[in-house]
Amino acid sequence: MGNLASLPVFFDLTGKRAIVVGGANASAWKAELLAAAGAKVELYAAPAELSVEMHTVLSNDYAGSIQHRSRDWRDAEFEGAAMAVADFETNGEAERFVKAATQAGVPVNIIDKPEFCQFRFGTIVNRSPVVIGIATDGAAPILGQAIRRRIETLLPHALSDWAALAARLRGEVMARLQPGPQRRAFWEKLSDMAFTRRVPNAQQEAELHDLVESLHHTQAAQGRVTLVGAGPGDAELLTLKAVRALQAADVILFDDLVSDEVLELARREARRMLVGKRAGRDSCRQEDINRTMVQLALAGKHVVRLKGGDVSVFGRSGEEIAELKQRGIPVSIVPGITAASAMAAGFGVSLTHRDHAQQVRLVTGHSRKGGLPQDVDWKALAGSNATTIFYMGGRMAAQISAQLQQEGMAASTPVAIAANISREDEARNVGTLAQLPELVAAVGLDRPILIGVGQVFAQCLAVQPGNWQPETDLLAKTA
Repeated sequence: MGNLASLPVFFDLTGKRAIVVGGANASAWKAELLAAAGAKVELYAAPAELSVEMHTVLSNDYAGSIQHRSRDWRDAEFEGAAMAVADFETNGEAERFVKAATQAGVPVNIIDKPEFCQFRFGTIVNRSPVVIGIATDGAAPILGQAIRRRIETLLPHALSDWAALAARLRGEVMARLQPGPQRRAFWEKLSDMAFTRRVPNAQQEAELHDLVESLHHTQAAQGRVTLVGAGPGDAELLTLKAVRALQAADVILFDDLVSDEVLELARREARRMLVGKRAGRDSCRQEDINRTMVQLALAGKHVVRLKGGDVSVFGRSGEEIAELKQRGIPVSIVPGITAASAMAAGFGVSLTHRDHAQQVRLVTGHSRKGGLPQDVDWKALAGSNATTIFYMGGRMAAQISAQLQQEGMAASTPVAIAANISREDEARNVGTLAQLPELVAAVGLDRPILIGVGQVFAQCLAVQPGNWQPETDLLAKTA
């Protein structure tokens, strides 16, 4: 756990007294917030101090949980109070209020005066009973609001109903299911339903009761494997389903190409194991990876096999799926954004531009033995009406260039090269097929390289300056 600027806590105020002093808008918002949290609010302010906003809050307080006292506050008010909030213009007033609250042992907040605050209010996402608090330690409230808006778009409004259903089922789950895998299997299922279905109905509630019954009679939790595409590296390109899988994992077997930002989204308690395979480096054998997945799943673990890009594009997922199915282990797939799509986005092109390409080909850049793949139709690849993307083809750049030209592709055909696509250290280069070996060498062979060949990259070549530069985003530089 890294350092925390402050400790986020959730305070139960139901039925407890809360003191609010001041009648301005800021006090109105705090009084309404405390009342919404179940507090019995005592508001101390002269009638002349009440703003229009405060009058609105008082008139809308149908539960009568905000009591207005038309006078100044006194020290005696703090006895038995759970929280105190005040809005003062001068530091002297604030200091006197804080001293009295502190002596009574009451947590205190002075609005817009952080030096007098024992606690702060954060920005809130309300899906009660699910409540999310966001704080920036007072440094950037606008940033906190932007974060809240982002989270709001991700959380369905029906989450409140699912959380309420979870509360109703909690007693049954705790009584009938064993701690550990059984309970986690139930809560993961409920969580998946909360994000993939609408407001829960009687049928879905019955389905969850049946799940409790089924798990109760299960001697041991059955393990499973989820193959998850991590995308090209940028964590924002993960799918929501991929994030949910990472949050539900017991063990994560991840490739060398998976970024740290993606791993940060995983469940904190999950065990993480690097099983990367990279050309020119020591690698885990595929047989060892398969065996590890099987052993962990048979031990009742939920294993996430996390692969860069999309699991079904040069990810050897076919071998893993076959092994798991042969052992009777449930396996599911969460697709990811493949590197070719991220490359097209990075260069701002369409891989199937109607004027240049009627098809897209995704081709491995090397064979199982490490050389140029010979079991592909190179003559067809040299056609002019397609876009071809070579994966992991950096070390074969010279041979790819020579083979395509030998089959009739023009030396002037545009090519694009991308390394670490979508990441902060992304590098791009553009040029012609004849220049391909030099273009790749300039980017460097120490990281995964994608090679795009075809007329769709002509617009990139058109904006390239006279001399390409290594590790430079030429398009952005000349835009």
